[in-house]
Amino acid sequence: MMTVAAGILERDGRILACRRRADQSHPLKWEFPGGKADPGEDPRDALARELDEELGIQVCRAREITRYEYQYPGRPPILLVFYRVWSWGGSVQNCIFEEIRWATPAELAELDFLEGDADFLRQWVDVTLSEP
Repeated sequence: MMTVAAGILERDGRILACRRRADQSHPLKWEFPGGKADPGEDPRDALARELDEELGIQVCRAREITRYEYQYPGRPPILLVFYRVWSWGGSVQNCIFEEIRWATPAELAELDFLEGDADFLRQWVDVTLSEP
């Protein structure tokens, strides 16, 4: 089963959301940054690699929040692993996305998220912001 690692980056009560480009699968959907783990790659290592590629940052401190299986229609199931990233080196830059946005939980709820990430939003965002 493919594993996908996602980072929940929080700053001043806002969480980073990223919008996919029109030329990507799930065009113009919002998501949390991260991506697929390579075969044999630990999800935490995949997260660090992906955040460097996508945002130009180096993960310093991250903790797993939750994981669950999700299946998009007509595709094999994937394992989604979400990490709270509360410390990173460098400045967040948009390296690959259509748009990135720091948003409050209420603002996140208004964005058109990928269905797998939307499940996380419904269950975990308020909890994530309240933890150190």
